This record gives sequence, structure tokens and C-alpha cells, in this order.
Amino acid sequence: MNKDEEILEDEDLDQQDEDLEQEVDAQPISETDTLKMQVDEYKIGWQRANADYQNLLKQTQEKRAELVRMSEWQIIEEFLPVYSYFKKAMDAKVQVDTVTDIEELKKQVTNWETGVSYILKQFVSVLENHGVIEIKTVGEHFSTEKHEALKEEESNEEEGIVIKEVAPGYELQGKVIIPAKVIVSKGK
Repeated sequence: MNKDEEILEDEDLDQQDEDLEQEVDAQPISETDTLKMQVDEYKIGWQRANADYQNLLKQTQEKRAELVRMSEWQIIEEFLPVYSYFKKAMDAKVQVDTVTDIEELKKQVTNWETGVSYILKQFVSVLENHGVIEIKTVGEHFSTEKHEALKEEESNEEEGIVIKEVAPGYELQGKVIIPAKVIVSKGK
């Protein structure tokens, strides 16, 4: 084979490639094939979006759980000193057996009461820092949202006024978490 024949063969092959490309280009892609390709593209896009969404949900749940753990940690950290002081107060009981003077006994009881009242103030402070407040009861109008009536009694107060608190109730940031147990006046 000489160089001229090789050139002709290369030219023939190039021409055949061009003819095939033109045939392929000339064959229109059917509408069905176009739609199938679009469906595949949309399906892949939807699958990616769904995977991203599932990952986002998982991350959000993990962050939320971490926030709850951190909140619990903070609250526990604030209550532990109060707990420690209560333990110390219980260990510092009045030594009745060793007291020979009534004045010494009164002094020990007074010191113990002062310590316990300090602990109570500290405890209330921690609760208030977290938005917990005690529900007002005596002298207030009975509210089914804040109070649980245990019974009604006759009194000098008008009907529907709370006259006695049996157990305190609490609100957390304006929402009742434990209603106060009360006795309500039914009038005279």
C-alpha cells in the first residue's frame, strides 16, 4: 500500500465517520426518550434532595438532643450546691443530748433555722432564674387554669375566693406546670 492509498483510506474512514454522525444527528430523539431522560434527571434530583433533607433532620435532632443535655447540665449544676447545703444542714442537727441550758438549745435551733432559710432562698433563686414561680393563691379569685379546688367552705370571703392553700402550684415561664391545691370560699 502506498501513501496515496493510505490517505484515501483515511479520508474514506473520516467520511464514513461523518456520514454516521450525520445519520445519528439526523435521527430525531423520540419524545418518549426525551421524557424518560427528564424523568431520570428529576428522579436523581429528588433522591439527592430527599437524602439532604434526611441528613438535615438527623443533624437537627442531634443538635436538639445536645441542647437538652446542655440545659439539663446547667440546671443540675445550679442545684448541686443547694443540695450540698441541705445535706450539711441535715448533718448539723441540734444536739439535744449535749445541751444542758435551754438558752443554748434555742440558739442552736435558731442557727439551724437561719441556715435552712438561707438554703430555701437559694433554691427559690435558682427556680426563678429558670422562669419558675409559685402561683399566688390565698385572696385570689379561683382560676381553673391555676388552681385545683379540693373543697369549698363557708367563710367571710365572697364566693370563689381562695381561702386556704393546701399545696403550692408552680408556673414555668407563664405556663402552669403544677396547679395549686386550694380550698375555695362558697360565701356565707
